[in-house]
Amino acid sequence: MSEQPRRMQVLQAIVEDYVALREPVGSKALVERHGLGVSPATVRNDMAALEEEGLIMAPHTSAGRIPTDKGYRVFVDRLSEVKPLSAAERRAVKALLEPEADMEQMMDNAVRLLAQLTQQVAIAQFPHEDGSTVRHLELVSLAPARVLVVLILSTGRVDQRVVATEHEAEDATLAALKQVLLQSLDGLTPAQASAVLDTAVLSVPPEDRPLADTLTAAVRQLLEAGRQDRIVMAGTANLARTHGDFPQSIGPILEALEEQVVLLRLLTEMEQDVSGLSVRIGSENAGSLADTSVVAASYGPGAVAKLGVVGPTRMDYPGTMAAVRAIARYLSRILST
Repeated sequence: MSEQPRRMQVLQAIVEDYVALREPVGSKALVERHGLGVSPATVRNDMAALEEEGLIMAPHTSAGRIPTDKGYRVFVDRLSEVKPLSAAERRAVKALLEPEADMEQMMDNAVRLLAQLTQQVAIAQFPHEDGSTVRHLELVSLAPARVLVVLILSTGRVDQRVVATEHEAEDATLAALKQVLLQSLDGLTPAQASAVLDTAVLSVPPEDRPLADTLTAAVRQLLEAGRQDRIVMAGTANLARTHGDFPQSIGPILEALEEQVVLLRLLTEMEQDVSGLSVRIGSENAGSLADTSVVAASYGPGAVAKLGVVGPTRMDYPGTMAAVRAIARYLSRILST
């Protein structure tokens, strides 16, 4: 084997050992664990060359080395294929991501499962609902002067809101108003439905107009909510378990994760490679996320929404990439049916 392919093999071995053991890797250990077919002295020469290229570094006076952001990038770029999930992992995905679940529950299940599979923080951008249509509307009297408004879209998304009314709403009045609204909104996109709401209630008797105006305002808010970018997240506790992988406090990272605008901008900027994935490593991320790696994939109608994970640069990239891609593809299949 010539020098360059062997050096890349040494780099791969260093990444794999450091991710698994969280300890600087030495030449003798590499030879013993990976059967490189050369002497420790030769591996030390390869490590010196890799260090000169900025792919590995010595964290202290130890003879061991760890990958740099650039080293992780070369490792990720050289992955020839993303390994599939195990049979057990595939069963877990199918069991938790039920097509019959509403959108809120399905997205919550998706990020919880992704966090569990990767042991990282999982994030997902809700798919835009502009391509969906109104499937059903329900108006339910909960108590005197309290009405539950439920909006169901064709994607399975369910939004609801409890509305305070000036007077008690009788069931017959609510049923009539529901019928009027459904006749006008059924089959329309959220944008279209929002535009015709005012016209839809013109046929309501004058004595019921105050109630109709109050409830249609709530319906409009639910329609607008479906068109806004939102993030759902799970697994932030995983950061605490890996705090030793971050050179600074994890506080700024947690604060950045709480800022949905930051996450939405990051996900929007990430471009997929030929395998359908986006990977940003360390310094490729800006600000407080510069000590993290982010793996993301697009999903859903038009593949405009993204989901992924955020974690330390010392990450199981092959396994993480496989989990992100698998769940993105499964969500896409559910949403396209």
